[in-house]
Amino acid sequence: MSPTMLVQGIKSRPVYGTLAPRPGSAHLFVADGEGALAILDLAAIAPPSLWTRARIAYVPGASAARAYGTRLAAIGVDSYDERPTLTSALPLLDGWLDGARMGTQVYLAGTEVLIGRAMQVALRAGVDHSAIQAEHRGSLARRVQCVHCKGITDDVRTQPVRCASCGLMLLVRDHYSRRYGAFMGVNIDAEDPGVVPPVEAPFA
Repeated sequence: MSPTMLVQGIKSRPVYGTLAPRPGSAHLFVADGEGALAILDLAAIAPPSLWTRARIAYVPGASAARAYGTRLAAIGVDSYDERPTLTSALPLLDGWLDGARMGTQVYLAGTEVLIGRAMQVALRAGVDHSAIQAEHRGSLARRVQCVHCKGITDDVRTQPVRCASCGLMLLVRDHYSRRYGAFMGVNIDAEDPGVVPPVEAPFA
């Protein structure tokens, strides 16, 4: 089997949907890059009352996505914050959830790295999984946990990939850990050291 082939039927593999308006006491959005388009699509069908109780944290990333921020701010939400990195945006979500009431809805849109890390924050805060929606937009880059050293490598676009922590060459599996918000990576040349297939980029 090719190392880039994705195994079918793995139950842990995330399945993303399309953001939809839901009744709630508050509506918290975290998005990056093209994830802004998912929020803008939602804005076209959601009642105006939803946005008066909404907060958005947005990470533009590439310069091409910066224009989306202006459009998000124009929706008229209760609070709009733009941050340079996901790491700087997640404390906003954590703070919002610290004072959240029953019925708060969380909406995540953009890359799998954003979805995985933001979902960790929401679950740690006690948000029920049914109150979290996620829509994938943009890059297929993955967050990968090395099963050997437990280190995390972000923004993985290649197969195989070198672990940023221990340096092993990893086969990126489709097995996903919601707890770590990451896909699992296993040593690809454990049985034949140094025998590594050509690097491809299936997660661009």
